[in-house]
Amino acid sequence: MATSSSQPTFTKKLLARAHSPESTKRIFAEKIQHKPFLLAPTTKEPASQFDARARRRQRRDALAQRKKRKPKPLSAREKREMHVYDIPAEQRKYAIYQGLHRLWCGYVREILNVPTIPGDDAAGPQELSEADKKKHVAALERFHVEPAFAGPKLASADFHGAKMSVVRSRCVSRVGVQGIVVRDTKFTFEIITTANELKTVPKEHTTFRIEVPLTEDANINVENLVFELQGSQFENRAPERATKKMKMHIPRDL
Repeated sequence: MATSSSQPTFTKKLLARAHSPESTKRIFAEKIQHKPFLLAPTTKEPASQFDARARRRQRRDALAQRKKRKPKPLSAREKREMHVYDIPAEQRKYAIYQGLHRLWCGYVREILNVPTIPGDDAAGPQELSEADKKKHVAALERFHVEPAFAGPKLASADFHGAKMSVVRSRCVSRVGVQGIVVRDTKFTFEIITTANELKTVPKEHTTFRIEVPLTEDANINVENLVFELQGSQFENRAPERATKKMKMHIPRDL
């Protein structure tokens, strides 16, 4: 703060150059004396922080550090080497996948609009009166599927859990293989057999047969729906089939 003194200060000398002695005293007393004198900081921030190019560089470096911390997804080769999709030997049991097969049967009956019977859901079969049983049996016996309707539905269906058997193939050793589908890849079906063996069956030049029970009630005797699938026409993954528009045509190799 400025202090009074009998000796003229530098400020008074500077004011005296432009003002009269009375004006110099008045200005000094009103505007300078006992007023705080603010000083600018002696240190300044580095000029690089205010540089737009430096800021962009800092953002790029921060983004690169975040990417390094984020794990990259595994490649297809790494998944094969790590056996990500392999089924462990202790889980290759036919009984494990019977529940999946029951869920798949309900799924197919739903997309084919099969008449429902109480107990065909996850709760299991229910006791029905004779009148109700006859009514449901008559509805199931009258039910049939049209190729124009069922074909596109099955062509876009998911076959994980389907009970499937090989009926024709250019490789005769594949004929007779049957079991539950546990993996549906682009070119193969992986099937768990009743002998608890995992079989990989190529789709190419192979005909598969699937049976869909119309009801889960074993006391109702109706014939199952039977379909045969040309494996060469299913050489795509299940998610791709679900979004693909199917058209009716006759394969050349039939």
